[in-house]
Amino acid sequence: MTAMSTDYVQSGRTRQKQRTRDQLIAAARELITAGDTPRVEEVAEAAGISRPTAYRYFASREELLAAAYPETRAASVLPDPPPEALEERVAAVAAFVTGLVEKSEPQQRAMLRLSLGEVPHELPLRQGRVIPWFVEALAPLADSLGEESVHRLALALRAACGIETRVWLSDVAGLAPAEVSSLQQWMVDALVKQALQTPPP
Repeated sequence: MTAMSTDYVQSGRTRQKQRTRDQLIAAARELITAGDTPRVEEVAEAAGISRPTAYRYFASREELLAAAYPETRAASVLPDPPPEALEERVAAVAAFVTGLVEKSEPQQRAMLRLSLGEVPHELPLRQGRVIPWFVEALAPLADSLGEESVHRLALALRAACGIETRVWLSDVAGLAPAEVSSLQQWMVDALVKQALQTPPP
């Protein structure tokens, strides 16, 4: 939640304001699922909320869509206790990420469309929140490869698991959803095996 929307929601009648904010986010998600990248006024209309009121919660489309984006603030997505084997650690993170992307594909696509625009935005896709999960999974390689190579490998793994790759494999290559996920997992395995032989450049 941004500073502006947080301040407004937390200043008096907080429960009612939180309900209104939740209504706007729910309406945004419905429009996104239908294939739209909605503006604040379109979301307000769909939620049955006036435009001025909607803009008190979200000053821009980017802010609204960021709130509608499926976000997890987990510091780690490894099982507890985490596996010792490198392949199992990486596979666990990759499965979580590809599953999250598949489950929230409409929202992911909407954010991707915005991230490809000419004006830079502070959007979740650009913030690299998946990379630390892979760095943690690759911890057993830190001594042998070094931190920089581990970071580069984490970048490659993120690229293999992300919405960008999913869009290409489904829209351009024509693979079915299950085939996309399977191929992404194979790519992850291949990258790890290659890194063990030749570290990332």
